[in-house]
Amino acid sequence: MAIDDLLDEHEQSERVLTWLRRNGAGLIGGVVLGLALIGGWQWWQGHRVSESQKAGERYQAALKTLQSKDLKKAQAEQATLKDTAYGALFALDLAKAQIEANQRDAAIATLRGVTTEDAGLRNILNQRLARLLIDAGKAQEALQALGSADDVVSLEVRGDAQVALGKRDDARKSYSDALTKLDVAAPQRGLLELKLTD
Repeated sequence: MAIDDLLDEHEQSERVLTWLRRNGAGLIGGVVLGLALIGGWQWWQGHRVSESQKAGERYQAALKTLQSKDLKKAQAEQATLKDTAYGALFALDLAKAQIEANQRDAAIATLRGVTTEDAGLRNILNQRLARLLIDAGKAQEALQALGSADDVVSLEVRGDAQVALGKRDDARKSYSDALTKLDVAAPQRGLLELKLTD
């Protein structure tokens, strides 16, 4: 027979009240802490969504500035996007507009000033920067910008930089490596084969 069976209702209620007196503050504190954590998490998620929406609106406004060909104002708006996911995307658009306006050095500076955690986007930025550096006669800097990237486009750009430096054997290897990674039906295959035979 259990001890609870021997206790009457009054004794059982006294034990429960005693236990609640000892542990009540901890229970209430735990519930309050749990509710605070849930509320804080929901606030944080809402804040992130709000900031993302604001950044998207700033990005759209900056694109409109680019369409109006006001590059100085667009550069100023780039600074407001710098720490957002849209910063690198806008930098690519701004650099393209600067190239179209014959401002190659400004485009190089724009691409060099971009920081992003996205490896794929970083790779595209480095490829475009390397192409501009080759065009500016800075092929060695272009090779440094590419780093150790070994995707098809990076290998092709690396080969272009090596040709500009007069390193034809290295360029052949880069073009060959790019061709081995490229699909047989890819549209840029013909250009790569032409570069290799040249």
